[in-house]
Amino acid sequence: MVAGGVKGQAAGGARQHDGSGNPQDGHARDDWPDQPAPLDAAERRLLDLIRRFGTVGALLLAAGSLGTGAAPVFNPVPGVPVLGLFTRMPAVSLAIAWTGIFMVVLAWIWLGRLVRPGRPRLLSRTQLDRTLVMWAAPLIFAMPMFSRDVYSYLAQSEIAARGIDPYVVGPAPALGVDHPLTRGVPNIWRETPAPYGPLFLAVGRVISWIVGNHVMTGVLVHRLLALVGVAMIVWALPRLARRFGVQPVSALWLGAANPLVLFHMVVGVHNEALAIGLMLVGVEVALRGLPRLVPGEPVPPRQPGEFAWVALGATLITLGAMVKIPAALALGFLGVLIARRWGGRLVDLLRVALLLAVVFVGVTALVSAGTGLGIGWIGTLDVAKTVKSWMSPVTALGFLGGGLGILLGLGNHTESTIALFRLIGQGVSVLICATLLWQSFRGRIKALNGLGAGLAAVLVLGPVLQPWYVLWAALPLATAMVGPRFRVLTVAGSALIAVVLPPTGATFDGRTYVLSQSVVAGLIVVGLCLLALHRRLRPMWRRDGARPTTADHPAASGEPIASDQPPAPDQPATAKAAD
Repeated sequence: MVAGGVKGQAAGGARQHDGSGNPQDGHARDDWPDQPAPLDAAERRLLDLIRRFGTVGALLLAAGSLGTGAAPVFNPVPGVPVLGLFTRMPAVSLAIAWTGIFMVVLAWIWLGRLVRPGRPRLLSRTQLDRTLVMWAAPLIFAMPMFSRDVYSYLAQSEIAARGIDPYVVGPAPALGVDHPLTRGVPNIWRETPAPYGPLFLAVGRVISWIVGNHVMTGVLVHRLLALVGVAMIVWALPRLARRFGVQPVSALWLGAANPLVLFHMVVGVHNEALAIGLMLVGVEVALRGLPRLVPGEPVPPRQPGEFAWVALGATLITLGAMVKIPAALALGFLGVLIARRWGGRLVDLLRVALLLAVVFVGVTALVSAGTGLGIGWIGTLDVAKTVKSWMSPVTALGFLGGGLGILLGLGNHTESTIALFRLIGQGVSVLICATLLWQSFRGRIKALNGLGAGLAAVLVLGPVLQPWYVLWAALPLATAMVGPRFRVLTVAGSALIAVVLPPTGATFDGRTYVLSQSVVAGLIVVGLCLLALHRRLRPMWRRDGARPTTADHPAASGEPIASDQPPAPDQPATAKAAD
């Protein structure tokens, strides 16, 4: 009966392609079908094992960071009893860190078994929240890992705190090469101005006023700022998922509990957490003011309050762009959603575009003037071009073209070929984003899917590509994509990226054998753990009677799920007992 009802809803939903109730327009209905049952006793025991396995991994990663993390030049850890032992055993610390990385990734993959769309029994929101807290809590106190960007944040914030324009000079000219904050900045960034928005540097300036030159305290405060961004992501993901027909716990698992979030936003302290958090919250806030649309009924007239909600959401997205500019792309896809709600005509799209443009320009001007940093940030948006990394596909093609020219005896034109391929990449990304915007406006794809794909195109075809850039695309897509192929690709990609980047945040200077030996040691330890736990892991592989997502799950059929449907009556009590 449930399958028949869902098929009937899918047939009705196909007629709502004009924006009246289809989940791709972000307007949920009150027809969420039967709620999944809570986990049974065996699955709760399995959940407890997964939680503890991931928590032990997070603890090992935090411990390993003491000896192998991206520690500051003036590192206080060596002088601390017991903890200082890790700094004298870098190879052992690296093996401990790799063991923790593998354990967290495995625990996350196992947890996905309990949140797979279409299961008759599903992990509750409370259980997932507690799992996320258990895994993230040990990482709050870890040394920075995987990157040294946080030291650039501290140095550039100190420049702003001194009244110097961080968009004109870099840390070395402004602070001096021997300054404690400058010495933590990677050499390639010591001479370059800040590539971040004025809002982020204004917040960093306040942090600098508070902590001064104390590096470790500054790192901790910046990590707390990143946690604020993660909290915004946790708040927005399930709400957006309901609007676009995805189980909230599935979106949270794929998004907030993703190892890339834990490793690069929490441990790595990247300001992507704040930028993406503001972007997602802005989209949700803008949609909250729009009335729920009922299939078969006329579109209700616009209410005055709609403009206020849209303006507030657009303001939050713009603030995210004032941290990192890619967040501004969300304004385009938000405009498509609103235009479809307001009639779906080209004139409606133009009106929304004008409204959002006014908000963007106004908020940008206020932030730039209010922070006292001006609009110099516009001129530093291309600072990343100074880095020539093979990880960027267009830069790699430029290197390849230059190398072929040398082999053919045409001379060394590597710089020119890199510039040419980067220009082509930027043009292609603009074309892709324009196509995705038009397809979203015509109702052919969900706007959040378009946003995720557009951000992926902008960053993959950009001059520099870093592993944590994947989160710009993965988090919006987690709220709107439910297909099994997407889940498999996302899980495989996230797991692969999470384990290929060394946790040190630096090269090994010819000592690659240390890295390989540490990885092998970590794999051996994890293998022994799996051997010891194989009996307790057996329930994970049993048949759970899950319905095929592509046929029976309402999200897969394109049908919306109510955004405020209460859970099953017995679920809260059962979940409480389970936790």
